[in-house]
Amino acid sequence: MIETVFLDAGGVLIHPNFDRVAHTLAQHGVNTSGGELSRAEPLAKRDLEDPAFIKSSDDDSRGLVYFAAVLRRAGIPVDDHVRAALRELRDYHGANNLWESVPGDLRPFLDRLRSRGLRRVVVSNANGTLHAHFERLGLTPYFDAIFDSHVEKVEKPDPRFFEIALDRSASRKETTVHVGDFYEIDVVGARRAGLEAILLDPANVNTDRDCVRVRSLDELATHFGA
Repeated sequence: MIETVFLDAGGVLIHPNFDRVAHTLAQHGVNTSGGELSRAEPLAKRDLEDPAFIKSSDDDSRGLVYFAAVLRRAGIPVDDHVRAALRELRDYHGANNLWESVPGDLRPFLDRLRSRGLRRVVVSNANGTLHAHFERLGLTPYFDAIFDSHVEKVEKPDPRFFEIALDRSASRKETTVHVGDFYEIDVVGARRAGLEAILLDPANVNTDRDCVRVRSLDELATHFGA
């Protein structure tokens, strides 16, 4: 029986503000739209799912690679104009956190988990701004605990991050499941820590993965009987 749900932040609870990304690109002479970038993201994320790359990089260094992959999937070559825009976006992210789009179904989803009696814990690779960011977005009251990898000095897929979250949230491995959007980071990391894992895969680009997949937060809540 599941008692606690660990939830990744970026890509599960909150998403990049692609309208802001498109606006910044436009200021550097690159035309696109937030919708185009959002549609390109799932395949771009799959492009990064290389175990060797994940092992040799960290969350901070993967950020620029991630956005470059999104742009390439959207048909935008990464030139000096794009690099200048990405540097500007990196600065914004460092100060404010660019993952600031809250899906409309998030709060109802979290309410369903709470009504089901499930504890909700954020376990996310982040840049040290996650606690303040969730306060700014009004999300903090929906969670029992929030863990930011930058604060804890260890990040997924390292199993120690999950073990810290288990210990400090008073959760048990056998009754905890982790939900994330990257197989190599979230699923592999959770399994190394002895946890079950679920992959959120809205665009259905991970049909070959050997794990439970859901397409939406609604489907995820139903999976938990909420």
